[in-house]
Order: sequence, then C-alpha cells, then structure tokens
Amino acid sequence: MPKTNACRVLDQLGMTYELREYDVDPDDLSAETVAQKVGMPLEQVWKTLCCRGDGKDIGFAVIAAGTELDLKAYARLAGHKSAELVPLKEVQPITGYIRGGVTALAAKKPYPVCCDETIELFDVISVSAGVRGTQILIAPADYLRTTGAKVGPIAR
Repeated sequence: MPKTNACRVLDQLGMTYELREYDVDPDDLSAETVAQKVGMPLEQVWKTLCCRGDGKDIGFAVIAAGTELDLKAYARLAGHKSAELVPLKEVQPITGYIRGGVTALAAKKPYPVCCDETIELFDVISVSAGVRGTQILIAPADYLRTTGAKVGPIAR
C-alpha cells in the first residue's frame, strides 16, 4: 500500500494509525458509501469539506458521514462573518486533492481546520488518506492534535 503525504505527516509525528483500502466507484464518492466499504458506522467516517470564509479565507470543515455542514456554525467557529463551500472545480487547485480524496492532513497549505464536536465521542475515526480508495483510521485526539483543529457544533 503506497504511503500518501498524509501518512508521511503522521509518521513524522509518531502517530499511530491504520490504513484501510476500498474499491472506488467514481460515480459514488459519498462518505456514506465509503463507510459501507470500510465496514465502519457512518458517525465514525469523516468527510473533509473545503470552505471559504468571508469570501477569501480557505479552511477545512470536518464532519461525520450522514451529516450536513452548518455553514453559519462553521463561520462562527472559524471566526468569520459568513462561509460557503468552495466550488468543486477549485478544490484540487487549492488543496492539492481530488474530490473523494480531500484531507486536512498534508494539504498544499496548512489551512485552519474545524471539526464537529461529535468527533470526540469515538475511539477511532476514519478520514481520507489523500487519495480515493484509502482511509486512515486514527484516534480523534491524534487527528485533532495533528491538524490543530478547533472543535465545535458545526454539523446537523
């Protein structure tokens, strides 16, 4: 299994994690489908969304599969007046990652990260390893420490 940049970051920091591969369906990249394929409950598989605050500041919102981002709550937590999702065509140039492979770990720049508070309810969560078809299973505390994420109620 090839190491991704996200894995290299975790290795450098001495973090413990597990990689889990799955077959990719390019027509269905939803976190819900990924959860089924890696055999984990929806609430433990987390998706990373690229957001823009106040029309300019890029950041990541990390929420559980099966939930929806509350943009107002994200904006509050990130310290913005307003926020919007970055259009799909801009995600790869900004983050270096394609849809279905976006991760806050080792993005092009260390953008600020906001995670929904329910992340702390679990022993292990699953996030993209930075490529489609591979998930990183990691303790939430290690993920939060690695990304420097702010935690708050941003999903509904």
